[in-house]
Amino acid sequence: MRNPLHSLCPYFAMFPEDFVREQVDAYTAPGDCVFDPFSGRGTTIFQSLLMDRRSAGVDVNPVAYCISGAKAELPSLSQILDRIDKLESLYAFCDEEKFREERRTLPPFFRRAYYHTTLNELLFLRLALNWQSDPVDRFVTALALGCLHGEVNSAKSYFSNQMPRTISTKPQYSLKYWKKKKLWPQKRNVFAMLRIKAGFRLSGAIPSSRGQVRLADARKSADEFPHLKGQVSVIVTSPPYFDVTNYEEDQWLRLWLLGFDPKPSYSQFSHDSRHTQEDHYWRFLQESWKGIKPLLKENATIVCRMGAKGLTEARIRERMVQSVQLVFPEAKMPKRPVISNIRNSQTRAFRPGSKGCLFEMDFVFSLSG
Repeated sequence: MRNPLHSLCPYFAMFPEDFVREQVDAYTAPGDCVFDPFSGRGTTIFQSLLMDRRSAGVDVNPVAYCISGAKAELPSLSQILDRIDKLESLYAFCDEEKFREERRTLPPFFRRAYYHTTLNELLFLRLALNWQSDPVDRFVTALALGCLHGEVNSAKSYFSNQMPRTISTKPQYSLKYWKKKKLWPQKRNVFAMLRIKAGFRLSGAIPSSRGQVRLADARKSADEFPHLKGQVSVIVTSPPYFDVTNYEEDQWLRLWLLGFDPKPSYSQFSHDSRHTQEDHYWRFLQESWKGIKPLLKENATIVCRMGAKGLTEARIRERMVQSVQLVFPEAKMPKRPVISNIRNSQTRAFRPGSKGCLFEMDFVFSLSG
């Protein structure tokens, strides 16, 4: 049975936990260290912990950091429920007029996306939760991020009017769609839903140890984890695909809940989420491998799932091998990259007519010389 924490928050372009399980089984033993320099929703980190490995990672996107960090440092259910109770009690003493004024300052999208009392509760949580440094608050925030938007017609698990689960559609598109379909947000009790979600998410197996996640650029990995130098046995990761998506843009609504601007943005915290210049992209990956190099054991393995729009299989292989071997001259590929087609692309599902990434390539590099 799948651990409910794996789906804590839907995320665009994510690999399944089975992929991580296979790599961790193949290249590590219990107690070994697994690292992910593009931690995303934390699949590598959490699955490794379930398999009694040490795990750590970084991500430059605050949404990814919050989700993967929540899985890495799990609080107890009682801690989470106590915190939600306290938050609800504090909210009860808030001035309704304050929220009314704040709602007026928000773009029209928010008033059609959320029922007014639901939006009040979200505005309160946006200010009250210390997701940056408190593990309990981080987990509560991750729960809220997972419920922030979704298909309300199929499940009453989301706070918003009708939206996709994995990406935040643009405000104008959303407003136009809701008006055309005559859709209005339903009243949701945020605190009650968070309690239900907390119980469900923590109903599966819980790792016996904790991992570590930092909000940082992949190129700074070794600087963030000096105590792990020479200890990492395997990298299991998937960098942002070339010219496929911009995580900052696609996650703009979740970023808003974390304190960022109430509108889509492209460069509030990173210029590297999306690369439309091929040379820039491969240089970024090369610099990322350089950033993790001090952490790796001499006989470490790098496993990387890669995708790109507009590049051939041969081109991806050529540039990927080059990016690794410029940093690790001893790197060898023990087997050919595994290529898989993307049949039901999320890009096409949410952007009809779009021609996004059509296949993925799984690379394995051995650094044993």
